[in-house]
Amino acid sequence: MPPAERHPTIRDAFDDLDAGERLILVNDHDPSPLFYEFKAEVDAFDADGYRVEQRGEGEFVAELPKR
Repeated sequence: MPPAERHPTIRDAFDDLDAGERLILVNDHDPSPLFYEFKAEVDAFDADGYRVEQRGEGEFVAELPKR
């Protein structure tokens, strides 16, 4: 997926979630820019429940919970 389409696609998927659900994202780099974007711009994002784990070289798994 082209980089310019990534964050909008992720936001659309997050918007489709119901309250209490989580979006699981597997990424090839640390998704901290996405975390800060969501924290600043997405009211339904539960920043306190956010989790990210590096599972290997170039594999990060993030959980983005929705309030």
